[in-house]
Amino acid sequence: MTRRYFRDSGIVNGMRVLDIGSGAGDVAFLAAELVGPQGEVVGTDKSPAAVDAATARPERSLDNVTFRQGDPAELVFEQSFDAIVGRYVLMFNPDPAAMLKRIARHLRPGAIIVFHEVDWSGVKSSPPCPIYDRCNDWIVQTFRKVGTNDSMGFGLHSAFLNAGLPAPTMGLHALIGGGNDVLSGIDLIGDLVITMIPVMEQMGVVTAKDVQPETLIERMRREAIDNASVVVGRSEIGAWARVP
Repeated sequence: MTRRYFRDSGIVNGMRVLDIGSGAGDVAFLAAELVGPQGEVVGTDKSPAAVDAATARPERSLDNVTFRQGDPAELVFEQSFDAIVGRYVLMFNPDPAAMLKRIARHLRPGAIIVFHEVDWSGVKSSPPCPIYDRCNDWIVQTFRKVGTNDSMGFGLHSAFLNAGLPAPTMGLHALIGGGNDVLSGIDLIGDLVITMIPVMEQMGVVTAKDVQPETLIERMRREAIDNASVVVGRSEIGAWARVP
């Protein structure tokens, strides 16, 4: 989905790209595939541990990818960029529009800015798959308690406008499937819940005993199969625009 949004936005071979909130480097390396050896990708993250992890990956052998630690809005670069990209970044920022406005100064005239964020309001199962629905509810409750924006995807349009950027073109995709479909998103949701258990317990949302992580995904998949349920995942939303 991210690759599709990047391509649709106009990212092509030879571009110089700035990746915001690189984390372990997945998006930076994806962008590097699109810009090719003639292009360049600079990944940024505030976390030194994230930068170290991205730098240590085997893909780091690519000559066109580098990583820098720090706030991308404050970092200084020798050259402007043809594109700025980010995935699952703005949802963790208390003022997405202000962030977009600050990082846009790194773009050359006519450059691209594209972000991929999520929205959880469209998650459902039919006929109901209670374990799947409950897992998604736990995730959303936890996000809201810690200040993460679970509807940032649909907020991208207003964030672009409030940042002084052109109204973005947007796209939406979602995982959908039955219990036997490995691409239905059941594993993704189960893994996310298991990963978030410590925070969920801290926020008083649910306990590890209630989650039963050892069998969670198996039980969720079995319930979907037994109920002949179709599960719909979170909305994966992309937004992109060219600056004047």
